[in-house]
Amino acid sequence: MASIEMIVAARARLRGHARRTPLLSSPFLDEMAGRRVFVKAECLQHTGSFKFRGGWSAVSGLEPDVRKRGVIAFSSGNHAQGVALAAKLHGVPSVIIMPSDAPKLKIDNTRAFGAEVVLYDRAKEDRDAIGDRLSAERGLTLVKPFDEPLVIAGQGTTGLEISEQAEEEGIKTAEVLIPCGGGGLSSGVALALEASAPSFTVRTCEPEKFDDFARSLAAGEIRRNASMTGSICDAIITPEPGKITFPILKRLAGAGIVVTDEEALRAMALAFKRLKIIVEPGGAVALAAALFHGKALESDTVIAITSGGNVDTDVFATALERFG
Repeated sequence: MASIEMIVAARARLRGHARRTPLLSSPFLDEMAGRRVFVKAECLQHTGSFKFRGGWSAVSGLEPDVRKRGVIAFSSGNHAQGVALAAKLHGVPSVIIMPSDAPKLKIDNTRAFGAEVVLYDRAKEDRDAIGDRLSAERGLTLVKPFDEPLVIAGQGTTGLEISEQAEEEGIKTAEVLIPCGGGGLSSGVALALEASAPSFTVRTCEPEKFDDFARSLAAGEIRRNASMTGSICDAIITPEPGKITFPILKRLAGAGIVVTDEEALRAMALAFKRLKIIVEPGGAVALAAALFHGKALESDTVIAITSGGNVDTDVFATALERFG
């Protein structure tokens, strides 16, 4: 299981490799939300996503003789790029299994980082089965996107930074809103904040109709999504909460918040206009929750993580045309 000790160790391995991303704010967003809103801009991390943290943590945490054989991962794009770059910087091969409907930018970037990309149909094929088969055939180590302690530890370093930056800003208590797919970032941050800022509460944020974590937290047990397609928030669509991540968040997180695709697009436009950052739809759901779901919030200060910025040009243009 992941732990605060693993997160601290991951931070040591990430030092000099990952960016300490900024905590941004805007009086315009504060006024819109009716509370103080801070934005942890992980869209400015290497590869445009927090996933580099987990990718580096996992690859660097392997035994050298295991690492040199290479790694394999499955992802709609952000985990793919994080693992691919981490593998490249360590000088080892990587194979990345990606859904065929992933944004072209993410597929192209993953290949540019030197990975072999294997595409699959996420509505008909089982990515776990593909990963298991290829890892067995080639002797590769599977780096799962969220249900992997080393990955969770890497993502948890985001939480350590949030607690430090919050102290610098004089923030004593806050709800930390996090875009949530399988729960790797949310559970890692929750573990980090439990140790470093226990007055903070993590809230998972998801797109409408793909709210498996919100429903699972409400039910107290894992609930599965009925579909794997149908939202622009491709980066955070997963079948169900992770078996490692869910117990962590069941213990530490508040109720989940669900936003619409339209709200995600509007949050993207506002992030660009007011904060000068580019955020992808899935990465914008926490900011959307902060701005448009105030009744679901309990504190007068929120910290929303913008988890990724790898968005296709046409989707970003749509956000700006509608709400810019």
